[in-house]
Amino acid sequence: MATPTSQRIEAEPALVLHSYAFRETSLIVELFTRHHGRVALVARGARRPKSAVRGLLMSFQAMDFSWFGKSELRTLHKVEWQAVQPQLSGTGLLCGFYLNELLMRFMQRDDAHEDLFDYYQQTLLALRNINFSAADAMRAYAIQLRSFEVHLLRELGYGLMLEREAKNGDAIDPERSYDYFPERGPLVSNGVAIASTVNGLKLSGKTLLDMANDDYSHAQTVSQSKQLMRMVIGHHLGGEELNTRQLMRDLQQL
Repeated sequence: MATPTSQRIEAEPALVLHSYAFRETSLIVELFTRHHGRVALVARGARRPKSAVRGLLMSFQAMDFSWFGKSELRTLHKVEWQAVQPQLSGTGLLCGFYLNELLMRFMQRDDAHEDLFDYYQQTLLALRNINFSAADAMRAYAIQLRSFEVHLLRELGYGLMLEREAKNGDAIDPERSYDYFPERGPLVSNGVAIASTVNGLKLSGKTLLDMANDDYSHAQTVSQSKQLMRMVIGHHLGGEELNTRQLMRDLQQL
């Protein structure tokens, strides 16, 4: 984690990841900013009925934030919306909350990731453009989540081994089966079925290569990548359950 600076920051592009009550009338707002990474601000008086910022601090909307302070918890000075985007709704909204929880769990404060910031905004746009009533809508949502998960882990240094076998470095063969271990990577399958997420997960080589190429056009890749990412994310979180993952499991199979 980088050391917080004491300089005043003006008009920094950011999106709200999470907010919660602080003392009697204020909020702590967790932001994903383009040039400063994850930043926490105190929005003083934001819970008062007549607060000027109360209605502005919404998730999934691009805004410009200004703040000051030298501690890890700075003070919000000003916030202005950029171009207003349609709000996410239904399954898209749930997916958006899932992305935000991943960012909150994996990102350290004051650690900038500009490419990830841009990819996050692109993913939100893609979620907005999915026609919820379409027959393949659930598949489309799932594909956006898998793509973001892989990108997130790669950007933050948890990248998956998807193109090379872990033991000897041989190129992944799309015609072979592999047992994927989160702490090691893919190993050529010995033919014994492995179902436990503690020990590993059996996958096709094609699934691994498809994920490396961000190609989710095959049903098997969509299905196996969901299992793999659930296992890998759980491994990095020490087995802790994501709140939004539990909700999605209760509502649908994303």
